[in-house]
Amino acid sequence: MTAPEPVAFPSAPADWPVFLADTRARLDTVRELDARLRDGAARTTAEKLALWDAAETELTRVGSVASVLSEAHPDAAVREAAEAIVQAGSELAAERTADPSLWAAFAQAASDDLDPLAARYLSVVQRDFRRGGVDLPECDRDRARALADRDTTLSLAFSRNIREGRREIRVAPAALAGLPQDFVDAHPVGADGLVALSTDYPDLMPVREYATDRATRAALVGAYNDLAWPVNDAVLAELLEVRAERAALLGFTDWADYEADTRMIGSGAAIAAFLERLDDASREAADTEYPILLDRLRQDDPDAGAVTIADFFHLLGVLKRERHDVDAQLVRSYFTFDRVRQGLLDTTARLLDIAYVPVDAPAWHPDVASYDVVRGGRTLGRIHLDLHPREGKYSHAACFPVAPGLRGRGMAEAALLCNFSRGAMEHDEVVTFFHEFGHLVHFILGGDQEWVRFTGFETEWDFVEAPSQLLEEWAWDPDVLATFTAGADGAPIPRELVERMKVADAFGRALEVRRQLGHASVSYRLHVDRPADLQAATERLYAQTSPVQPLPGRHPYAGFGHLTGYGACYYTYQWSLVIARDLLSAWHGDLSDAEVAARYRTEILERGGSRDAVDLVAAFLGREGSFDAYREWLSVAS
Repeated sequence: MTAPEPVAFPSAPADWPVFLADTRARLDTVRELDARLRDGAARTTAEKLALWDAAETELTRVGSVASVLSEAHPDAAVREAAEAIVQAGSELAAERTADPSLWAAFAQAASDDLDPLAARYLSVVQRDFRRGGVDLPECDRDRARALADRDTTLSLAFSRNIREGRREIRVAPAALAGLPQDFVDAHPVGADGLVALSTDYPDLMPVREYATDRATRAALVGAYNDLAWPVNDAVLAELLEVRAERAALLGFTDWADYEADTRMIGSGAAIAAFLERLDDASREAADTEYPILLDRLRQDDPDAGAVTIADFFHLLGVLKRERHDVDAQLVRSYFTFDRVRQGLLDTTARLLDIAYVPVDAPAWHPDVASYDVVRGGRTLGRIHLDLHPREGKYSHAACFPVAPGLRGRGMAEAALLCNFSRGAMEHDEVVTFFHEFGHLVHFILGGDQEWVRFTGFETEWDFVEAPSQLLEEWAWDPDVLATFTAGADGAPIPRELVERMKVADAFGRALEVRRQLGHASVSYRLHVDRPADLQAATERLYAQTSPVQPLPGRHPYAGFGHLTGYGACYYTYQWSLVIARDLLSAWHGDLSDAEVAARYRTEILERGGSRDAVDLVAAFLGREGSFDAYREWLSVAS
């Protein structure tokens, strides 16, 4: 059997139109496979599943490659063409699960003669058809499909507007007071005597943490909170209505209920209950932390009435320095991008018993660094690291599948699209890098599956953040950090400093949970309530969930990219964190424990979505999951 090959991206700019045409043509292969299902070429349920899986695999390959290119290719024409392919693939997917002639192949299919994994796949396929509206009367079925297509169109527009919505402010040089010297040096004064600051992360994150001028922080954070506004106002309003109508047609109370149906949480009502549980768990500690922040703010601004989101990260940094002798500028001097990238590769190689082999292969931009992931001479997959900001590129940090991994049929391939600094990195950026890399290794190691619906991180979507949140812990381990950090004298970051960082990190933890609760509440309530005034509703929700106040009059929902992919389910991040804290307890404080790491790799990562997430957790821990570790983590205060 020939080993699966990675995606062959063009090496010359002139070849991209042909590559995109070939990618789109694979949708015809899907249609050909579907025709075979309709004409009865497959007689047994196993044969029908094999045909369906082959078509799903082609559809996934097309959508994955096109999605990455739509978010990251430097040529706007390529991005536009790739986005059109994403749209076409999504429309075909919706068409297939609403097609009675395809449903006929599975409607009465029994799992009696199938192995357990194939039986699991059959149940997923049957569920997907029902969620696609195939059982509805023809007029409602057609309407549900049209709504699904409109959802895709609006979601793509929403994301595109964010990607292209970069903003700048111009400030006097004095406004950079408090920022690191390398940051100041990288932002020269223009001909107008002012300095340009952008909403890109390498500008935003240092300014919101280090700038001592409150007005500068508020101006840049405010600009960031207005990304893609006003253009996304109408887009989001229609998207919420489209989703509500679609959910109702399919028999669900609302969009939250529709999405939760395939997740661990199970229902929209359970989302509301979980948010209430987070509220109860974090309120008392947050009410203790907030006055400390406000008192410190008033030392600099005696007239301050409230701590805003533009003050939050700055004040945490100030208090860490004053209370725990943790100077964030000193900390960042130990983390340079090249060393962090290599350190992360080395750390995960040790942890997961793999190796990364650099490959000289074309990608979509010269910045992209590609590696084959290898164990014992066998290539498990390929990763692409696209880690710095540029015009027209995805503006946050995320892992994007490039190709699904299938046993003997396809190499797992994925990309990180991030926006990190090229020189010194904030420790928060390092943690984010570890987080996103957690998705990457989950996708690659989970890519040895029989069925495409179980490959990589194709698990319940409210479990998918747990492995990435777990990997963040290695970015806080002094022994790990000692292997790749270096200060001006070449020495690694001192253990005592890392321990102080960990103690200092506990302060503000409850307020951070409240901030995340705000995001989750906005995600949930906008989909359930569909308010006429999105700005007023969003501002009210943030103000209600945290004593740290939103900037008044801003429109953060317009740039809230998770409203497309996560929809009503941003609660996922805290739900997954409950699981991640529970998984972490298995190491008992020793992150170098190879036996636990091996068990984690085999019982969680390599299983992909072949088992329910609750069973993955139980198999690894040897017990049912628990809220206790999360509650203990939240109760630790400084």
